[in-house]
Amino acid sequence: MPQTFMHSRFSHSFLHLQREKGFITSLHRQRRHAKILMGDGEFLPSWVVCCEKKLDFTKNNISSSRDKSRTQRSTRVQTFGATSDGEVVLQPKDDHGTTWQSTFCRKWDAFVTFSRPYTIICTSIGVCSVSLLPLTSVGDFSPAYFVGLIQALIAFICGNIYTSGINQLVDSDMDKINKPYLPLVSGELSVGEVRAIVTALTFMCLAIGIMFQSAPLFIGLLSFFLIGTAYSVELPFLRWKTKPAMAIFSMAGMSGLTYQPGVFYHIQNALGKPMVLSRSAAFTTIFFSIFGAVLGLIKDIPDVEGDKACGNQTFCVRYGKEKVFSLSLNILLIAYGSAVALGASSSLLICKIVSVIGHTTLASLLMLRANSINLEDPVSTQSFYMFLFKLLYAEYALIQFMR
Repeated sequence: MPQTFMHSRFSHSFLHLQREKGFITSLHRQRRHAKILMGDGEFLPSWVVCCEKKLDFTKNNISSSRDKSRTQRSTRVQTFGATSDGEVVLQPKDDHGTTWQSTFCRKWDAFVTFSRPYTIICTSIGVCSVSLLPLTSVGDFSPAYFVGLIQALIAFICGNIYTSGINQLVDSDMDKINKPYLPLVSGELSVGEVRAIVTALTFMCLAIGIMFQSAPLFIGLLSFFLIGTAYSVELPFLRWKTKPAMAIFSMAGMSGLTYQPGVFYHIQNALGKPMVLSRSAAFTTIFFSIFGAVLGLIKDIPDVEGDKACGNQTFCVRYGKEKVFSLSLNILLIAYGSAVALGASSSLLICKIVSVIGHTTLASLLMLRANSINLEDPVSTQSFYMFLFKLLYAEYALIQFMR
């Protein structure tokens, strides 16, 4: 009996057929053969790739369970049946029902995943937070401020998507092992489409920096663009991600040394204020540079197998996960301790209380989460990596009290 099956582009497991329960997919990567039923009755061997879903032979509805790590929109419909000997049969699908709206939605969904939304969220929160640091009164919330903020958001979001895109384009071989759910590896976006996106964003980044006629914004964006390019591209003296020290510098540069001072001075310039480095801006630049360097170390822990296979000698490959994790944790704790000390020296009581209690709380949460991590489990280490971004978001609120 033919059944309808919803296919998700992030799935990597294979169909199993059970007569009593219908089609059930496994969460394990096992190779299971299926056959495509052609119009003339012939069968062609094929692979059936699907996410965790169950199809009931007795009902026409579909029940699906969410994957624990990712939930994605189902975008393709395919018909399956079964032969008398229990083999899975993939029946031809009529593509005439595909509309431009469904194609657009599928491509947009792939582009969103390609853009790495959590990094865009982090960049957006960072730009908005840093843009508040130059303000000294309610009167500074002027049209000039909001125009400057929008300019900075557009510029660095485009730069962020570019750096994610160029990295995926160059690292497709490693991503087949480390991140097989990415659109380029899974086939949702072709190499030509990704190249077109990256090329368009290259011109957009440079054009935006020139068009807005803000020297601080242009310098910050250009630095972000150049570091992101040097991190990924295969050119002499570049490909910094394969050079551990330069990889850490790249993450520190893109997290703190580029858009933090760039946005701060850009807003000062937009408001017509003299460009002076404040206490809060100096702390923000240094703290987020350190945090970015730690993110650069932690992000390689779940990718060790892929890095080894591709000859990428990261610190984790060279010295082991345990040593790198311990070093990263100690660096962050020192950074939080410094933030507590700096906050305690503030002349404003509210700033002193919030900064001391806030940073102490974040350091405590970091220790609690670090004690529960399993370094041999990629899911656990990836979860810890994403937890660090939550700490980063919280820090963007606390920097308003580092005055």
